[in-house]
Amino acid sequence: MKYFFILGTNPTLSLAELAAVFNHGEFSLIQKNIAFLDIDYEIRANIIKKIGGTIKFGLIHSELNSITTKDILKSVVSFSKSEKKQSKFNFGFSYYGKSKIYPVNSSITGITPQSELSRGINLKILGMEFKKLLKLAGINSRWVISRAPTLSSVVVEQNKLVTDKGAEIVMIEFNKKLFLGKTIAVQPFKELSFRDYGRPARDDRSGMLPPKLAQIMINLALAPFLYQEEDWVKIVLDPFCGSGTIITEALLMEQFHSLVKDGIMKRFHLIGSDISDQAICNTKTNIEWIKKNYELQATSCELQATSCEPRATSCELRKIDATQISKQIQPNSVDAIITEPYLGPQRNGFEIAKVVKDLEQLYSKSLMEFKKILKPMGRIVMIWPVFQKKSLSSRSNASDRGNLTNANIKGSLSPNLSGFKIINPIPANLQKNIFLKLTARHTMIYGREKQRVWREIVVLEKHN
Repeated sequence: MKYFFILGTNPTLSLAELAAVFNHGEFSLIQKNIAFLDIDYEIRANIIKKIGGTIKFGLIHSELNSITTKDILKSVVSFSKSEKKQSKFNFGFSYYGKSKIYPVNSSITGITPQSELSRGINLKILGMEFKKLLKLAGINSRWVISRAPTLSSVVVEQNKLVTDKGAEIVMIEFNKKLFLGKTIAVQPFKELSFRDYGRPARDDRSGMLPPKLAQIMINLALAPFLYQEEDWVKIVLDPFCGSGTIITEALLMEQFHSLVKDGIMKRFHLIGSDISDQAICNTKTNIEWIKKNYELQATSCELQATSCEPRATSCELRKIDATQISKQIQPNSVDAIITEPYLGPQRNGFEIAKVVKDLEQLYSKSLMEFKKILKPMGRIVMIWPVFQKKSLSSRSNASDRGNLTNANIKGSLSPNLSGFKIINPIPANLQKNIFLKLTARHTMIYGREKQRVWREIVVLEKHN
């Protein structure tokens, strides 16, 4: 089966996450923000709630070589009919490609049977003719339109185009062919916003990690475990838990086994620690809030627990200095560490060189401790700050945004990585793809417009 994925604003990070989650599949990146995946099992719709870097995904139903309006209509009708003729069927089109598109308000009329893709696709004609065909089949329909060639995830969700009463028909142009598919699910933007801005304990010092980035980090660290042919409980640690975003997002992934075709049970025991009493309190508050809003009654979370023995679907919180964490966590006991440590001041008026030096010392000491408690081949997904003279988003050359040697970057970190190696998270066949931007040391950069401090996402693996 062939699936399409519409990637987020950071295609490199999005693709790295997908490659971790579907490591048995074959990926191809056909446009900057579109990936195809060939895989031998069905992907369920609810996976969209567990992958933070994907805007929407769906199944490719047909591939057209001779591209005419009639060809498109014939193919679309075959997979887009409503099963409930008595109810209204909503549909909409999204086109991803470089060919000319005649918008819905186009004055061009009539269907030219030999109209090739190179001459353009008239969305108005396509929509009207599809509506007629549905009517002939006894299906009452409503055409959802947009000024843009593609429908946003908001439009798709609000108009119920990913239910049995609707369809978003996706047309993707690639290599002189047109791939036709149907969207299965869109990113749950309302839920992500709710968990980002609605959580009760949220402040600059405790951490402002976006939930979708936390999901990506979790997948980069834990997804490879899913393909182990056994039931297990893995111990996962966030040693700078802040306000608990990584812990709470991991709790919501307690049904991680739904990603795996064999249904083997996968569970995590989560440990959140921090040197700050306030951070522990904030994390505890946010965990209780998540449990209440998402009805996670089966989840237990103990404060200041004295043991880290694995227990299914559980977590514990401890006040620990990360630079001394091996005194309280058993050696070689932790499967993965996922964390955003203190990133330094987030506003102007500080000396970057001094901040970089201080953070390098903190991270180096912490990494030496992590090496003691991490299992052999254990993985760390960690964020390091990147300071620059001007925002990375303002650079004219997009390739500069992934280059840590660029003159616009005033400070980046190089902590001591003795005992670790940096993992390139991009599949080997895509590592030279022009759309993907890794730094010189195979890490990824993430940030928002006008930020002076961006995030460098680093994937580390412990040597034996």
